[in-house]
Amino acid sequence: MSQPHALSDDQVTTELRKMTAFIRQEALEKAREIHLKADEEFSIEKSKLVRQETSRIDTEYTKKNKSAGMSQQITRSTLANKVRLRVLGAKQELLDGLFEDAAKGLQEQGGKDAGKYEGICKGLILEGLYALNEKKVTLRCRKKDEEVVKKAAEGARGEYKEKMGGREVEIVVDGKERLPEGSAGGLIILNTTGKIDINNTFDERLELLSIDALPSVRTTLFGENKNRKFKD
Repeated sequence: MSQPHALSDDQVTTELRKMTAFIRQEALEKAREIHLKADEEFSIEKSKLVRQETSRIDTEYTKKNKSAGMSQQITRSTLANKVRLRVLGAKQELLDGLFEDAAKGLQEQGGKDAGKYEGICKGLILEGLYALNEKKVTLRCRKKDEEVVKKAAEGARGEYKEKMGGREVEIVVDGKERLPEGSAGGLIILNTTGKIDINNTFDERLELLSIDALPSVRTTLFGENKNRKFKD
């Protein structure tokens, strides 16, 4: 058998250089692979973070934009309601003033024209006579209207008798309990027992008129309300 030859120092040095070069090359390639993989993972992670941040910003912007839109809607709605309430308040003030002026006019004019006032009282008395249909009624009026009301009562009694086929009715003017002197006028008709009455005072008539005629007065003053579905 042949004996292995020992390597010389130069050969050993050469082999060591080869091994060193191989290891270095392997290390460089491995480092390159690690670097490439690290770059790839960094790019992926960066893209992921960018997408997440972009999505967060978009969501936050959408939320803020929606919140701003709702805030604007609320502001517009609040402003519109304030304007509507002011308009309604102004309209109501005008209507209240209108009926207040009418009440003052009744107080100032009621009873000034004795002949005209007597005719009105006669009509009011007849209305009460037909409604109560009793043999005796009592009238309450202002003290200053007592004589005019008595004349009106006589005229009403005669017309009632004629229209009711000769039926008599006794009409008494209450001398104890009267309408306030500050009232607009008119009268109250009570039945025999005094438990049933018909309020035909001017103040009461104006109050009823302010309720019944209010829709038509409102329409005359302010026009038709297009938002109303039902008519009075």
